[in-house]
Amino acid sequence: MAQRNLQRLGAYFRDRSCKLRPHFKNHKCAALARLQQEAGSTVGITCAKLAEAQVLAGQGFEDVLIANQVIGPQKVSRLAALARQMRISVAVDDMANVQMIGQAARDLGGTVGVLVEVDIGMGRCGVSPGEPALELARLVMDTPGVELRGLQAYEGHLVGIDDHQERARQTKAAMQHAVATHELLAQQGMTDIILSGGATATYKTTSEITGFAEMQCGTYATMDWRYHQLAPEFEVALSILATVISCPSRGVAVLDVGAKGIGAEFGVPKVKGYPATDIPLFGAEEHTVVQNTSGWRVGQTVQLFSSHACTTCNLYRNLHVHDQGQVLEVWPIEGAGLLT
Repeated sequence: MAQRNLQRLGAYFRDRSCKLRPHFKNHKCAALARLQQEAGSTVGITCAKLAEAQVLAGQGFEDVLIANQVIGPQKVSRLAALARQMRISVAVDDMANVQMIGQAARDLGGTVGVLVEVDIGMGRCGVSPGEPALELARLVMDTPGVELRGLQAYEGHLVGIDDHQERARQTKAAMQHAVATHELLAQQGMTDIILSGGATATYKTTSEITGFAEMQCGTYATMDWRYHQLAPEFEVALSILATVISCPSRGVAVLDVGAKGIGAEFGVPKVKGYPATDIPLFGAEEHTVVQNTSGWRVGQTVQLFSSHACTTCNLYRNLHVHDQGQVLEVWPIEGAGLLT
Protein backbone atom coordinates (compact mmCIF):
# COMPACT_ATOMS: atom_id res chain seq x y z
CA MET A 1 0.00 0.00 0.00
CA ALA A 2 2.78 2.42 0.84
CA GLN A 3 4.50 1.64 -2.46
CA ARG A 4 1.28 2.38 -4.34
CA ASN A 5 0.95 5.69 -2.52
CA LEU A 6 4.47 6.68 -3.51
CA GLN A 7 3.94 5.69 -7.12
CA ARG A 8 0.60 7.49 -7.28
CA LEU A 9 1.95 10.86 -6.16
CA GLY A 10 5.16 10.47 -8.14
CA ALA A 11 3.11 9.88 -11.28
CA TYR A 12 0.94 12.91 -10.56
CA PHE A 13 3.96 15.23 -10.56
CA ARG A 14 5.86 13.51 -13.38
CA ASP A 15 4.82 15.91 -16.15
CA ARG A 16 4.33 19.01 -14.01
CA SER A 17 6.74 21.87 -13.49
CA CYS A 18 6.01 21.68 -9.77
CA LYS A 19 7.81 18.74 -8.13
CA LEU A 20 7.84 16.87 -4.84
CA ARG A 21 10.04 17.52 -1.85
CA PRO A 22 8.66 14.77 0.46
CA HIS A 23 8.50 15.52 4.17
CA PHE A 24 10.67 13.22 6.31
CA LYS A 25 8.76 14.19 9.47
CA ASN A 26 5.93 11.83 8.51
CA HIS A 27 7.88 8.60 8.97
CA LYS A 28 11.45 9.65 9.90
CA CYS A 29 12.75 6.53 8.13
CA ALA A 30 15.64 6.81 5.65
CA ALA A 31 14.67 3.64 3.76
CA LEU A 32 11.19 5.01 3.11
CA ALA A 33 12.63 8.40 2.11
CA ARG A 34 14.80 6.64 -0.47
CA LEU A 35 11.74 4.92 -1.90
CA GLN A 36 10.03 8.29 -2.16
CA GLN A 37 12.94 9.57 -4.22
CA GLU A 38 13.04 6.43 -6.35
CA ALA A 39 9.35 6.88 -7.12
CA GLY A 40 10.39 9.97 -9.05
CA SER A 41 9.32 13.60 -9.45
CA THR A 42 11.32 14.70 -6.40
CA VAL A 43 13.83 17.55 -5.99
CA GLY A 44 15.06 16.68 -2.51
CA ILE A 45 13.74 15.97 0.98
CA THR A 46 12.01 18.17 3.55
CA CYS A 47 12.44 17.73 7.30
CA ALA A 48 11.27 19.53 10.42
CA LYS A 49 14.37 19.54 12.63
CA LEU A 50 18.08 20.11 12.39
CA ALA A 51 18.72 16.68 13.92
CA GLU A 52 16.60 15.10 11.18
CA ALA A 53 18.71 16.87 8.56
CA GLN A 54 21.83 15.45 10.22
CA VAL A 55 20.32 11.96 10.04
CA LEU A 56 19.60 12.46 6.35
CA ALA A 57 23.13 13.72 5.71
CA GLY A 58 24.51 10.62 7.41
CA GLN A 59 22.34 8.47 5.16
CA GLY A 60 23.69 10.06 1.99
CA PHE A 61 20.88 12.45 1.06
CA GLU A 62 22.21 15.43 -0.85
CA ASP A 63 19.49 18.11 -0.88
CA VAL A 64 17.49 18.84 2.27
CA LEU A 65 15.20 21.67 3.34
CA ILE A 66 14.59 22.25 7.04
CA ALA A 67 11.09 23.74 6.83
CA ASN A 68 11.53 25.43 10.19
CA GLN A 69 13.65 28.01 11.94
CA VAL A 70 17.04 26.98 13.37
CA ILE A 71 17.82 29.28 16.29
CA GLY A 72 20.75 29.69 18.70
CA PRO A 73 24.53 29.60 18.24
CA GLN A 74 24.99 25.87 18.83
CA LYS A 75 22.29 24.83 16.38
CA VAL A 76 23.39 27.40 13.83
CA SER A 77 26.93 26.04 14.00
CA ARG A 78 25.61 22.54 13.34
CA LEU A 79 23.57 23.90 10.44
CA ALA A 80 26.63 25.57 8.93
CA ALA A 81 28.60 22.34 9.24
CA LEU A 82 25.91 20.54 7.25
CA ALA A 83 26.44 22.99 4.39
CA ARG A 84 29.84 21.38 3.86
CA GLN A 85 28.22 17.94 3.42
CA MET A 86 25.10 18.66 1.39
CA ARG A 87 22.91 21.29 -0.20
CA ILE A 88 21.06 22.49 2.89
CA SER A 89 18.31 25.09 3.09
CA VAL A 90 16.39 26.46 6.07
CA ALA A 91 13.34 28.62 6.69
CA VAL A 92 13.95 32.07 8.20
CA ASP A 93 11.76 34.89 9.51
CA ASP A 94 14.20 36.93 11.62
CA MET A 95 16.98 39.29 10.58
CA ALA A 96 19.32 38.51 13.48
CA ASN A 97 18.96 34.80 12.76
CA VAL A 98 19.94 35.37 9.11
CA GLN A 99 23.05 37.26 10.18
CA MET A 100 24.03 34.54 12.65
CA ILE A 101 23.62 31.83 10.00
CA GLY A 102 25.70 33.86 7.54
CA GLN A 103 28.52 34.34 10.03
CA ALA A 104 28.60 30.66 10.98
CA ALA A 105 28.64 29.64 7.32
CA ARG A 106 31.48 32.03 6.54
CA ASP A 107 33.47 30.72 9.50
CA LEU A 108 33.30 27.23 8.02
CA GLY A 109 33.67 28.25 4.41
CA GLY A 110 30.23 27.19 3.23
CA THR A 111 26.87 28.57 2.12
CA VAL A 112 23.48 27.94 3.69
CA GLY A 113 20.39 28.36 1.53
CA VAL A 114 17.41 30.14 3.05
CA LEU A 115 13.72 30.38 2.27
CA VAL A 116 11.95 33.40 3.72
CA GLU A 117 8.85 32.03 5.41
CA VAL A 118 5.67 33.97 4.73
CA ASP A 119 2.72 33.64 7.11
CA ILE A 120 -0.38 33.24 4.93
CA GLY A 121 -2.79 32.90 7.83
CA MET A 122 -1.62 30.00 9.98
CA GLY A 123 -0.36 32.32 12.71
CA ARG A 124 2.69 30.22 13.47
CA CYS A 125 6.09 31.16 12.03
CA GLY A 126 6.79 33.52 9.16
CA VAL A 127 6.87 37.22 8.34
CA SER A 128 3.90 39.07 6.90
CA PRO A 129 3.46 38.99 3.12
CA GLY A 130 4.59 41.89 0.97
CA GLU A 131 7.04 44.50 2.22
CA PRO A 132 8.12 42.67 5.43
CA ALA A 133 9.09 39.61 3.37
CA LEU A 134 10.84 41.81 0.81
CA GLU A 135 12.82 43.55 3.55
CA LEU A 136 14.02 40.24 4.95
CA ALA A 137 14.85 38.93 1.46
CA ARG A 138 16.98 42.01 0.83
CA LEU A 139 18.91 41.35 4.04
CA VAL A 140 19.51 37.78 2.92
CA MET A 141 20.80 39.04 -0.43
CA ASP A 142 23.21 41.36 1.41
CA THR A 143 24.50 38.72 3.86
CA PRO A 144 27.56 36.68 2.80
CA GLY A 145 27.36 33.01 3.70
CA VAL A 146 23.65 32.67 2.94
CA GLU A 147 21.84 32.34 -0.37
CA LEU A 148 18.23 33.36 -1.00
CA ARG A 149 16.61 30.30 -2.59
CA GLY A 150 12.95 31.11 -2.25
CA LEU A 151 9.84 31.64 -0.16
CA GLN A 152 8.05 29.11 2.01
CA ALA A 153 4.32 29.27 2.67
CA TYR A 154 2.32 26.58 4.45
CA GLU A 155 -1.46 26.28 4.43
CA GLY A 156 -1.55 24.03 7.49
CA HIS A 157 -4.52 25.82 9.01
CA LEU A 158 -6.64 24.79 6.01
CA VAL A 159 -5.66 21.17 5.33
CA GLY A 160 -8.27 19.77 7.74
CA ILE A 161 -11.30 21.31 6.02
CA ASP A 162 -13.49 18.34 5.13
CA ASP A 163 -15.25 19.82 2.12
CA HIS A 164 -12.78 19.53 -0.77
CA GLN A 165 -14.13 22.49 -2.72
CA GLU A 166 -14.08 24.76 0.30
CA ARG A 167 -10.58 23.59 1.21
CA ALA A 168 -9.42 24.38 -2.33
CA ARG A 169 -11.11 27.77 -2.33
CA GLN A 170 -9.55 28.87 0.95
CA THR A 171 -6.15 27.47 -0.01
CA LYS A 172 -6.11 29.43 -3.26
CA ALA A 173 -7.13 32.60 -1.44
CA ALA A 174 -4.48 32.21 1.27
CA MET A 175 -1.72 31.31 -1.17
CA GLN A 176 -2.33 34.46 -3.19
CA HIS A 177 -0.46 36.31 -0.43
CA ALA A 178 2.59 34.14 -1.12
CA VAL A 179 2.21 34.49 -4.89
CA ALA A 180 1.92 38.27 -4.67
CA THR A 181 5.01 38.38 -2.46
CA HIS A 182 6.89 36.17 -4.91
CA GLU A 183 5.95 38.55 -7.72
CA LEU A 184 7.02 41.55 -5.63
CA LEU A 185 10.46 40.03 -5.13
CA ALA A 186 10.73 39.30 -8.84
CA GLN A 187 9.98 42.95 -9.59
CA GLN A 188 12.96 43.82 -7.40
CA GLY A 189 15.25 41.58 -9.42
CA MET A 190 14.95 38.41 -7.30
CA THR A 191 13.84 36.24 -10.19
CA ASP A 192 15.66 32.97 -9.60
CA ILE A 193 13.82 31.93 -6.42
CA ILE A 194 11.13 29.34 -5.79
CA LEU A 195 7.87 28.98 -3.86
CA SER A 196 7.75 25.93 -1.60
CA GLY A 197 4.87 24.61 0.50
CA GLY A 198 1.86 22.35 0.23
CA ALA A 199 0.58 19.23 1.96
CA THR A 200 -0.95 15.86 1.15
CA ALA A 201 -4.48 17.21 1.57
CA THR A 202 -3.92 20.22 -0.70
CA TYR A 203 -1.37 19.07 -3.29
CA LYS A 204 -3.81 19.14 -6.19
CA THR A 205 -4.70 22.76 -5.42
CA THR A 206 -1.38 24.26 -4.37
CA SER A 207 0.69 22.59 -7.09
CA GLU A 208 -1.49 24.25 -9.73
CA ILE A 209 -0.90 27.76 -8.37
CA THR A 210 1.42 29.73 -10.63
CA GLY A 211 4.88 30.07 -9.15
CA PHE A 212 4.97 27.02 -6.91
CA ALA A 213 8.00 24.85 -7.64
CA GLU A 214 7.83 22.19 -4.94
CA MET A 215 5.33 20.48 -2.64
CA GLN A 216 6.28 19.39 0.88
CA CYS A 217 3.81 16.48 1.05
CA GLY A 218 4.42 14.01 3.85
CA THR A 219 1.54 11.89 5.09
CA TYR A 220 0.82 10.30 1.70
CA ALA A 221 3.63 7.80 2.32
CA THR A 222 2.08 6.10 5.33
CA MET A 223 -1.35 7.72 5.70
CA ASP A 224 -3.68 7.57 8.68
CA TRP A 225 -7.45 7.36 8.86
CA ARG A 226 -7.92 11.12 9.26
CA TYR A 227 -5.83 12.08 6.22
CA HIS A 228 -7.48 9.28 4.27
CA GLN A 229 -10.76 11.13 4.76
CA LEU A 230 -9.14 14.23 3.23
CA ALA A 231 -7.20 12.47 0.44
CA PRO A 232 -8.96 9.13 -0.17
CA GLU A 233 -6.86 8.36 -3.25
CA PHE A 234 -4.10 7.28 -0.85
CA GLU A 235 -4.34 4.05 1.14
CA VAL A 236 -3.80 3.77 4.88
CA ALA A 237 -0.54 1.83 4.94
CA LEU A 238 0.54 2.29 8.56
CA SER A 239 -0.99 0.09 11.25
CA ILE A 240 -0.15 -0.78 14.84
CA LEU A 241 -0.35 -4.43 15.88
CA ALA A 242 -2.16 -4.72 19.22
CA THR A 243 -3.12 -7.63 21.47
CA VAL A 244 -6.33 -8.12 23.43
CA ILE A 245 -5.20 -8.34 27.04
CA SER A 246 -8.59 -8.30 28.76
CA CYS A 247 -12.30 -8.79 28.11
CA PRO A 248 -13.64 -7.48 31.42
CA SER A 249 -17.31 -7.59 30.41
CA ARG A 250 -19.57 -8.55 27.54
CA GLY A 251 -18.93 -6.37 24.51
CA VAL A 252 -15.74 -4.78 25.87
CA ALA A 253 -12.13 -5.56 24.95
CA VAL A 254 -8.94 -3.90 26.15
CA LEU A 255 -5.84 -3.62 23.96
CA ASP A 256 -2.22 -3.30 25.01
CA VAL A 257 -1.53 0.02 23.31
CA GLY A 258 -2.50 3.52 24.35
CA ALA A 259 -1.40 7.12 24.08
CA LYS A 260 2.27 6.10 24.40
CA GLY A 261 2.00 3.92 21.31
CA ILE A 262 -0.42 5.57 18.92
CA GLY A 263 -0.88 9.17 17.84
CA ALA A 264 -4.46 10.22 18.51
CA GLU A 265 -4.46 13.99 18.08
CA PHE A 266 -7.28 13.81 15.54
CA GLY A 267 -9.32 11.08 17.21
CA VAL A 268 -9.15 7.56 18.61
CA PRO A 269 -7.77 4.78 16.37
CA LYS A 270 -9.89 2.67 14.06
CA VAL A 271 -9.79 -1.12 13.84
CA LYS A 272 -8.63 -2.59 10.53
CA GLY A 273 -10.78 -5.27 8.96
CA TYR A 274 -13.60 -5.32 11.52
CA PRO A 275 -17.12 -3.89 11.45
CA ALA A 276 -17.68 -0.23 12.29
CA THR A 277 -19.43 -1.43 15.43
CA ASP A 278 -16.03 -2.37 16.89
CA ILE A 279 -15.34 1.13 18.14
CA PRO A 280 -12.32 2.22 20.23
CA LEU A 281 -13.84 4.35 22.97
CA PHE A 282 -10.81 5.90 24.61
CA GLY A 283 -7.13 5.34 25.25
CA ALA A 284 -5.15 5.57 28.46
CA GLU A 285 -1.34 5.56 28.58
CA GLU A 286 -1.00 1.85 27.80
CA HIS A 287 -4.56 0.73 27.02
CA THR A 288 -7.27 1.24 24.43
CA VAL A 289 -10.78 0.21 25.41
CA VAL A 290 -12.92 -1.06 22.52
CA GLN A 291 -16.68 -1.52 22.27
CA ASN A 292 -16.52 -4.95 20.71
CA THR A 293 -19.30 -6.81 18.88
CA SER A 294 -17.12 -9.38 17.12
CA GLY A 295 -16.42 -11.61 20.09
CA TRP A 296 -12.72 -10.88 20.51
CA ARG A 297 -10.76 -13.19 22.79
CA VAL A 298 -7.88 -12.56 25.16
CA GLY A 299 -4.63 -13.13 23.29
CA GLN A 300 -5.81 -12.40 19.77
CA THR A 301 -4.22 -9.60 17.76
CA VAL A 302 -5.80 -6.79 15.78
CA GLN A 303 -4.42 -3.95 13.70
CA LEU A 304 -5.23 -0.32 14.45
CA PHE A 305 -5.15 2.70 12.17
CA SER A 306 -4.06 5.85 13.96
CA SER A 307 -5.57 9.28 13.40
CA HIS A 308 -2.09 10.80 13.05
CA ALA A 309 0.69 8.83 11.39
CA CYS A 310 3.41 11.42 12.01
CA THR A 311 3.28 11.29 15.80
CA THR A 312 2.74 7.52 15.73
CA CYS A 313 5.98 6.89 13.83
CA ASN A 314 7.85 9.13 16.27
CA LEU A 315 6.88 6.74 19.09
CA TYR A 316 8.66 3.74 17.55
CA ARG A 317 12.18 2.82 16.52
CA ASN A 318 11.42 0.37 13.69
CA LEU A 319 8.95 -0.09 10.86
CA HIS A 320 8.04 -3.69 10.06
CA VAL A 321 7.43 -3.97 6.32
CA HIS A 322 4.89 -6.70 5.64
CA ASP A 323 2.82 -8.11 2.82
CA GLN A 324 -0.28 -10.17 3.59
CA GLY A 325 0.89 -10.76 7.13
CA GLN A 326 4.45 -11.80 6.27
CA VAL A 327 7.22 -9.53 7.53
CA LEU A 328 9.63 -8.85 4.67
CA GLU A 329 12.00 -6.30 6.21
CA VAL A 330 12.54 -4.22 9.34
CA TRP A 331 13.53 -0.61 8.73
CA PRO A 332 14.99 1.58 11.47
CA ILE A 333 13.19 4.87 12.14
CA GLU A 334 16.42 6.84 12.47
CA GLY A 335 14.73 10.18 13.10
CA ALA A 336 12.38 9.09 15.89
CA GLY A 337 12.58 10.80 19.25
CA LEU A 338 15.00 13.52 18.19
CA LEU A 339 14.57 16.71 20.20
CA THR A 340 16.72 19.28 18.41
